[in-house]
Amino acid sequence: MKILVTGVAGFIGSHVTKALCEEGHQVVGLDSLNDYYSPKLKQDRLNELDVWDGFRFVQMDLVEQERLFSLFTQEQFDQVIHLAAQAGVRHSISHPMDYVQSNLLGFMHILEACRHHSIGHLVYASSSSVYGDQEQMPFHEAMNTDHPFSLYAATKKSNEVLAHSYSHLFGMAMTGLRFFTVYGPWGRPDMAPWKFTEAILTGRPIQVYNQGQMLRDFTYIDDIVRGIVEVAKRPPRANPTPYTLYNIGNNRPVPLMDFIRCIEKAAGKNAQIEWLAMQPGDVLATYADIDALEKATGVKPRVQIEEGIGHFVDWFVQYHQLHRDKRRAAAPAEASRA
Repeated sequence: MKILVTGVAGFIGSHVTKALCEEGHQVVGLDSLNDYYSPKLKQDRLNELDVWDGFRFVQMDLVEQERLFSLFTQEQFDQVIHLAAQAGVRHSISHPMDYVQSNLLGFMHILEACRHHSIGHLVYASSSSVYGDQEQMPFHEAMNTDHPFSLYAATKKSNEVLAHSYSHLFGMAMTGLRFFTVYGPWGRPDMAPWKFTEAILTGRPIQVYNQGQMLRDFTYIDDIVRGIVEVAKRPPRANPTPYTLYNIGNNRPVPLMDFIRCIEKAAGKNAQIEWLAMQPGDVLATYADIDALEKATGVKPRVQIEEGIGHFVDWFVQYHQLHRDKRRAAAPAEASRA
């Protein structure tokens, strides 16, 4: 099967692509390699994928509709896994147009490309952010999501509504996945696991909001990838519309301070904490009801927080040590050329 993965140089996209290549699929990976965070990290993820003969990378921004349509015409994809998006709740407050371009216009271009090229199944990334600050726990897919707390969440809710309309109008098989706080090796520098680990290891204070009184349904990357891959194999049937939504999380929310203690244990150092007020756009808790996903695919989360954080911290140390070693090795050669 030939599959397009958008956001291939991203955290989740690179892991999903590796899993698809391991299953023997041909994967074309698309990414703009923007500078929201280090393009070097994105390139390093792509370098990890170069070992697969069935993988090919295309650098492209989804707003380039003509190029995107040409790619679809040339490649004749069987499926699309759309993970490209402008991420970050807080960034959306200061840079709203980034989200309009990537998450709204870019998503519309994906829908139109899938419509006009008879794509068998579109799997796309939504977010637990669409739930806002719900009092009822856990969050389940039938809950009202009409009151997002951030522009980022609003764009993800818009994706769900647009996808449903296209599925209804044109009979397109689509599955939306509401991700719950994904973490693990090759994670994003703007997320808490990276920021906290880096600060703790270097002796700098971490910023903790709302006195740490928050819950998050942290979900390890391997569990997310298994869910995506299994969902992609199961296009929804028309009933009456071939469209469905799943939560994809851990179903075990963790208090933020327990999460920090896991990092301290894995890093072997205590955190210095700077206490801050609750931030605009944040919510107090996330908690995924994953019964629907488990019933449809049999996928259950396997990795608990202590194990997952241990894997992340080990990777973080190795990744940064590798690059420090490369810089040290390069320094004498650069000096000799001077």
